[in-house]
Amino acid sequence: MSVAGDEAFMREALTLAGAAAHSGEVPVGAVVVCGGAVVGRGYNRPISAHDPTAHAEIVALREAARGLGNYRLADCELYVTIEPCPMCAGAIMHARITRVVYGARDSKTGACGSIVDLFADRRINHHTAVSGGVLAAEAAALLSGFFAARRRAGREADDAAD
Repeated sequence: MSVAGDEAFMREALTLAGAAAHSGEVPVGAVVVCGGAVVGRGYNRPISAHDPTAHAEIVALREAARGLGNYRLADCELYVTIEPCPMCAGAIMHARITRVVYGARDSKTGACGSIVDLFADRRINHHTAVSGGVLAAEAAALLSGFFAARRRAGREADDAAD
């Protein structure tokens, strides 16, 4: 995929991340692309779905698999606004995604090199290519803005209680 194509799909993931933030979820969005078309979309919804596995990547993978009629997504790419966590990396590998493109690095749970690099481990039988840093500043700003607003709201609630 070209840089322009990567950025276009990442912008769609960023729009979905905004929808997550709007609904009170951590702003992460993801799209699965096959043959140049989006076949799966997702944004974080563990809180609203009461589901710890409802990360943006998992939601997008599930939609793509249902739409394509196959849990193997071997000819697909996944675009996600933040580096996948180990749970999502495992699902990505099991789905046989060809390539993962992420925006911001995740220094707390990143599984593409920030904490661990599951995709580089040659002991694992499926190897997904990884590209990071696509629209990273925009993705990071969305996350930091969300958490800053949460911290402000918490301080305001504490001040109101005093």
